[in-house]
Amino acid sequence: MNLEIWIAFVIAAEIILVIPGPTIILVVSQAIAHGRASVIPLVAGVLAGDFTAMTLSLLGLGAVLSASATLFVVLKWIGALYLIYLGVKLWRTDPQSGATPVATRGHAPWPLFKGAYIVTALNPKSIAFFVAFLPQFINHQHSTATQFLILGATFLTMATVNAALYAVFAGHFRDTMKKTRVRKVFDRCGGSALIGAGVLTAAMERS
Repeated sequence: MNLEIWIAFVIAAEIILVIPGPTIILVVSQAIAHGRASVIPLVAGVLAGDFTAMTLSLLGLGAVLSASATLFVVLKWIGALYLIYLGVKLWRTDPQSGATPVATRGHAPWPLFKGAYIVTALNPKSIAFFVAFLPQFINHQHSTATQFLILGATFLTMATVNAALYAVFAGHFRDTMKKTRVRKVFDRCGGSALIGAGVLTAAMERS
């Protein structure tokens, strides 16, 4: 692969990744709620979700989503409702115990991984994005499989580092907050952000 094309891809991908979307809002909110211990499962969930979305895109689901209004709406509403559910759950968090009235397992790695994975993998825009974005940097005069592998691995690495930086910063910031009242405010701000992201996801239109 041409180095100049790869550098252009890295720059374009970084611009896209650095802008917070539903996934980053989820990562930041959960890291603030649960601290630095949540970083690894959250980042692992983002990585697995992006890998799933990329794989589904390369298998042709992105094209199907672009053509099927019904499938797009179904995936959109699943993602939107899950974001809203997580937002409401975070709103109800008890800052003193870190547990929620709904479930006391919020600190366990699996729920954090699952939440990040679902939001990332089931975002229909993410799946369609890989179909529209990656091919722009492919030279069809050379092996397309190798180029897709290089660009895909590059994007996944960048997405993982990006999510990790957001999560580490948010987790560290949370750990510096000692007052229960302050944590409650941040939990509710995070919950509101997740609910807002869910509403915005529900309002998405097919492009």
